Amino acid sequence: MAPEIVIDTNVLVAGLRSTHGYAYRLLQLVGTGRFGINLSVPLVLEYEDVLYHPGTGIPVSREAIDAVLNYHCSIAHQQRIFFLWRPFLRDSKDDMVLELAVNASCDFIVTYNKDDFKGVETQFELSVVSPREFLFEIGSIE
Repeated sequence: MAPEIVIDTNVLVAGLRSTHGYAYRLLQLVGTGRFGINLSVPLVLEYEDVLYHPGTGIPVSREAIDAVLNYHCSIAHQQRIFFLWRPFLRDSKDDMVLELAVNASCDFIVTYNKDDFKGVETQFELSVVSPREFLFEIGSIE
């Protein structure tokens, strides 16, 4: 069975900023069946807020960002969040990612900010990994 993941916003930004690196490779694999992605309305709104901000350095048009977000929304397992047990983490936006991952019974949170999710792996049954670590886990890199 393919693992279920939540992609943190910083990974999406990195993957859209450069066609090099592990974040870009991860985004290329979205929708291939190697893993499932999970979204909630609050996470999509955060994606939009960050990706549309002119200071992100993303060298693609708003239309291209729209296409990426629309694709993710069309293939993702969409989750409604019915419970809130915040705060668990220092940042409420990270709590939102954690709530989605727990509600969706995900296996992984994929993020570049692993330290922001300290304590998650022992409290909840999910792993917090970088894009590189996740790609290694699914056999997409050695």
